[in-house]
Amino acid sequence: MEIAMIASDKKKELMSEFCIAYCGILSRHNICATARTGKFISGATGLEIERLRAGEDGGKQQIASRVAYNEIDVLLYFRDASSVSDYVEPDEQDMNLLRLCDLYNVPVATNIGTAEALILALDRGDLDWRLYMKNN
Repeated sequence: MEIAMIASDKKKELMSEFCIAYCGILSRHNICATARTGKFISGATGLEIERLRAGEDGGKQQIASRVAYNEIDVLLYFRDASSVSDYVEPDEQDMNLLRLCDLYNVPVATNIGTAEALILALDRGDLDWRLYMKNN
């Protein structure tokens, strides 16, 4: 499966810790991430990460494009909830990315609790329906 990862600056450490904990599962899948998130994760875990552009330099749009072309099966997007302004006035790129995930039925986790549920579901085969959707 294809997993995309994005983490706000304040969440990169948490994303790395999550990836260390689930490295065995993640290593069996293809992972892409925005530039700094990918560098953080690969440095902490040794996982092979396809590093895209930085989020604010087009990385989020690259992931959004892959979602639209049905090339992403799961999105892990750890956002900084402590930044109230980001939630009062959401970033247009974020809203577009999340809208596309809704439109193309891509499961999204925006926090570690949901990410854990998705990764464990992925490991059990609960998300294999994504493979069926790609082939039809």
